[in-house]
Amino acid sequence: MTDKDKLAQDRTNWAEDRTIMANERTFSSWMGTGLGAIGVAIGLKAVFGDFDPTWAAKGVATLFIAVAIVIFWSARRQAIKTFNRLNENDAEATPSRSYTILSCAMTVAAVATCIILWLL
Repeated sequence: MTDKDKLAQDRTNWAEDRTIMANERTFSSWMGTGLGAIGVAIGLKAVFGDFDPTWAAKGVATLFIAVAIVIFWSARRQAIKTFNRLNENDAEATPSRSYTILSCAMTVAAVATCIILWLL
């Protein structure tokens, strides 16, 4: 391998590293957006606590929680899609299992929040 080829390979590896970090930042941002949707659902309970009929406010809060769950799983799908493309080049990215575990945990937390909001 010539020096020129070695430098080209180094640049490729660095680009893969930057892409891995960008993928992880994007996943984190999507998770934050989902948490924001859950925050809106909780805020609806605070703002419309004595709203009549109560099922209407709870229904809208449930809709925001459903949106959060869709965001969590969309983030997972996109992160794994990027991970699989990078994996072809032997880049060391976060294992796809980590994205799945975090998405599952966030979904369980969102559903638990929804249940609590309906019980209040």
